[in-house]
Amino acid sequence: VQLVESGGGLVQPGGSLRLSCVASRFTFRTYTMSWFRQAPGKERELVASISNGGGITNYADSVKGRFTISRDNAKKTVYLQMNSLKPEDTGVYYCKAQSGVWGQGTQVTVSS
Repeated sequence: VQLVESGGGLVQPGGSLRLSCVASRFTFRTYTMSWFRQAPGKERELVASISNGGGITNYADSVKGRFTISRDNAKKTVYLQMNSLKPEDTGVYYCKAQSGVWGQGTQVTVSS
């Protein structure tokens, strides 16, 4: 079972990034998927989650209206579209399956 994130990088405030998380060797379509992030010196926090069919999504208050979580079960991929990025969005972003499996993380840095 493996989750691999990509799409992180350095972006200016107000910019956008799209993160992807590709799953392998498990039945992706049966699990709720989530994105977490961890800023330096802070605890890991839940950013967004999406139900196995994609019909139910939840967001942290700090990202509502700016971030969108989606999934493509045929591609075994979950996405996080991040718009209007702020410096406080900086951190390592992880995807997580409902089964408890974590990806290795991808760094997002928002800075001018």
